[in-house]
Amino acid sequence: MTQEELDALMSGDIEDLESFADDDISDDVSVDEDTGFEDSDEKDDEKELSSSKSADEKPLGYSPETAHHWPLPATNENKMVHQLDDVTKESEEKASEIFDIIEGISNDLLEEEKRAEEVIEVLNSNIELFKTLNSKFPDVEAFRVQLEKNNSALSSTNEALETLQSSGNAIMDVMDIMQYQDIHRQKIERVINVMRALSNYMNSLFEGRVDDEKRVSSATHIVGDTHNELASNEDIEALLAQFGS
Repeated sequence: MTQEELDALMSGDIEDLESFADDDISDDVSVDEDTGFEDSDEKDDEKELSSSKSADEKPLGYSPETAHHWPLPATNENKMVHQLDDVTKESEEKASEIFDIIEGISNDLLEEEKRAEEVIEVLNSNIELFKTLNSKFPDVEAFRVQLEKNNSALSSTNEALETLQSSGNAIMDVMDIMQYQDIHRQKIERVINVMRALSNYMNSLFEGRVDDEKRVSSATHIVGDTHNELASNEDIEALLAQFGS
């Protein structure tokens, strides 16, 4: 009780004392209008605790068993050579599919070019015919009209043939560019081979003459460890017995 409360009590001013107490309570506790429950400082503490827990959350895949090789556990999804093998395999498959599609388009363009050349040959023959007829019978309007139509058709067909040839050249350029995809795949495969060679070298360098199953088991805790759990007498006797066997 504060000095102000004591003074109010001694003076008999009960209303002041009640209003003062209400002010103290309102400062510490607030009521939620929706739920009707009091919001105290404990909720703030819970929020701080939850935020600290979220900050301390371990990354996906982390566990005490894999903590020694974090950040990436040695699973099939995280093995470097395994992933690179998948990349080269998928790259080769997709590149083969693209080459098949491009080859089909190129063959279609060649067929259309042959048809356009046949049409041009027919149009040239018709133009020669109507030129002769128009020169011998200049009064016949039909010969002159057909001559003009064939000349217009010949011009349009030549433009279409040029477009087909240009598209065919563009397809060949795309196929040349796609060759770099295979070069990149070969570079990745060379990196894989170097990584595998280094892995085999390191395994050979640390290889022992005795198999791990035949090795003497190590003591769980010995003197000098940073913790207080030392090897028991039974463990030490078992270890000495293994050396003596």
